[in-house]
Amino acid sequence: MMGLTQEEVRQKLALGQQNDYQEDASKTTRQIFSDNILTLFNFLNFGIGVCLLMVGAYSNMAYIAIIVMNIVIGIYQEIHARNLVRKLSIVSQSEVTVVREGKEQAISTKELVLDDLVKIGAGEQIPADLEVLSGRAEANEALLTGESDLIVKEAGAELLSGSFLTSGSVFAKVIRVGADNYAVRLTSEAKKHKKIQSELVDSIRKVSKFTSFVIIPLGIILFLQALFIRDASIKLSVVASAAALLGMLPKGLVLLISIALTTGVTKLAKKRILVQDMYAIETLAHVDTLCLDKTGTITEGKMSIQHVEALDKRYEKAIPEIIGTYLAESNDNNVTMQALRNYFAISNRYQVEDVLAFSSDRKWGAMEFPELGVVYVGAPERLVPQSQLPERLMSAQANGYRVLMLGVAPNQKLSEDKPTGIEPIALFEIDDPIRKNAPETLTYLHEEGVDLKVISGDNPFTVSNIARRAGLPNYDAYIDLSDLMNEEDVRQAAHDYTVFGRVSPQQKKTLVNELKESGRTVAMTGDGVNDVLALREADCSIAMAEGDGATRQIANLVLLDSDFTTLPEVLFEGRRVVNNVTKVSGIFFIKTIYSFILSILCAITAVGFPFIPIQITLIDLAIEGYPSFFLSFEQDKRKVNYRYLPTALINALPNAILVVLNVVTVYLLGQRLDWSSGETTTLMYYLLIGISCLAVIKACYPFNPLRIFLAVTTIVGIYVAAMLFHGILEVNLGVGNQLGLFVGFMVINIVLRLAYWRANIQEKLLNKFA
Repeated sequence: MMGLTQEEVRQKLALGQQNDYQEDASKTTRQIFSDNILTLFNFLNFGIGVCLLMVGAYSNMAYIAIIVMNIVIGIYQEIHARNLVRKLSIVSQSEVTVVREGKEQAISTKELVLDDLVKIGAGEQIPADLEVLSGRAEANEALLTGESDLIVKEAGAELLSGSFLTSGSVFAKVIRVGADNYAVRLTSEAKKHKKIQSELVDSIRKVSKFTSFVIIPLGIILFLQALFIRDASIKLSVVASAAALLGMLPKGLVLLISIALTTGVTKLAKKRILVQDMYAIETLAHVDTLCLDKTGTITEGKMSIQHVEALDKRYEKAIPEIIGTYLAESNDNNVTMQALRNYFAISNRYQVEDVLAFSSDRKWGAMEFPELGVVYVGAPERLVPQSQLPERLMSAQANGYRVLMLGVAPNQKLSEDKPTGIEPIALFEIDDPIRKNAPETLTYLHEEGVDLKVISGDNPFTVSNIARRAGLPNYDAYIDLSDLMNEEDVRQAAHDYTVFGRVSPQQKKTLVNELKESGRTVAMTGDGVNDVLALREADCSIAMAEGDGATRQIANLVLLDSDFTTLPEVLFEGRRVVNNVTKVSGIFFIKTIYSFILSILCAITAVGFPFIPIQITLIDLAIEGYPSFFLSFEQDKRKVNYRYLPTALINALPNAILVVLNVVTVYLLGQRLDWSSGETTTLMYYLLIGISCLAVIKACYPFNPLRIFLAVTTIVGIYVAAMLFHGILEVNLGVGNQLGLFVGFMVINIVLRLAYWRANIQEKLLNKFA
């Protein structure tokens, strides 16, 4: 075989027919920047900031720092995770042997061109789609199809990129390169990045969307009122309007969510879990259905010898040397042979005259040992008659082990004919071990209300048996999806069965889609190209680091040790974030609610909004930011069985109403008692601080030393800060002769808040609306 000439290679390169395509389904840097910057929330905040900048109200623009910090955290986390995943992408076969101008040479797989003549042997990964010209080999296409059975490849057969040869060798012609390769075409559907699945983010978006309909018309009304009705300057008109509008946007809450999730990302990284999409931590806290792959997920994906049963005392001591010699002379490289190589030492005790490679069609391989005869290794049922099968074989198969027989046919010559006269000398019981702690993990997830499904390309009976050993509930409810051609039947099976075997990549996607459309929150684990489509559809996708590069690139989470038993750690982090954020959100949404109500009242009555942006920013930092930041680190593994936004708003409602009542009452008193605007604003602001501190105390309950410290330092700290920076805040140094009124108002506020709490009104509202 001559192969291509150098001139033909140059022509192929000129036409772009080279195998240098780099499949990358991860986000580009531009997409990451776009997703984190171009949001409605940012647009509204920066729009208000531009207005403040134009009138020179620089001190009131301090809130922009919160927005910028949130953007920076999001961009850094995504780029950092993406770069780590790219580093994981190690090329399995960096060089390949080609024949050009009649000579064999090793070149990079990226240098292959269309119609190149390639020589591929056992253990090598297929670098591009090939057509076999001569030779015979067996290929493992598990990463592409999920089917672990070996497939015989002879002249005319196709070898698909991403698969690898386990035995034999072939000469083959490159028929597709780069983007046209099968594996690349299969993953192309996954390139479109799905939107973030996050109840927290969706809630912020709902608030931003609602306020966006209100902010523009309300902002114009408040600005025009201040400018023309109250005769305020342009600067004061913009500042007053901006304060009303900024109060409706929960800036600090967005930053807190980012910090809480980033903390979770860091903690999980220490446990060898790489989080590419930080919101996936939260999503997993809501997951009620988990789809698991079998090989490499429930099992370790590494065959190992569990037991060697000697069947003939004459050969008992010689078994290690016989199989050791067999392994030394064999180039078979399937998972079963790897298990034997890991168990037995290589030996040169016997001479070997002829070799017949293992075939998945024959289910056996053989070698001629002049000293012994023909030595066979293969499936017991193919080597000896049914009557000669040992009892041990039945019990081993009942336990789900794969069993190989070592046999000798004395005084025979090697032949591909059906074996005869074989004397069994040993059984090798081989197992794909269940992952350590897998039964405990499956039991825990089931007890937490997570419905478990096992989806595999393997035989459904085999998968069911492994699921039984792993302790999976309803392991006996299994089905062979290769028998179902109708999509509707596949969709119905998603609800009726627990174990799915012989599943195609498209069927995996259909199963996940059906579960999602039925209202479930679905997570899925996978490690092969055959899982990519389903992983893309899942609400939360989890890839194994040892799997294919395409799965790592599109997954939300990558398990760096390829160990799914770490999933409860992610579940705990998700619950911690959701529970803690929900607990403190009652502080943040107070401002959103009272700002909205007061803005409406101000628009109706033509009265100026009582606060300015810098005053709101101090509350953002000292009351919302400081205690919430530390409370967000607390452990909280409670199951999330509530809706976030209704719960957060109901928690904030009583304090927000108190703020409105206090502001209106103080305004009316000020009008009646002829207070100066400074006195009225100061009393309003200090009462706003006091009511906000009540929300902090509620969030800190039940108390422990840390929470007591946070509550006390928050109350003392913000009042001290307000007095120290009273000039910038445009309030008086203290309440002065209004101290008695301030104390009286706060006593009434505390009594009303306690009465509301004791009456369980909040719990009743939560049960009704959440």
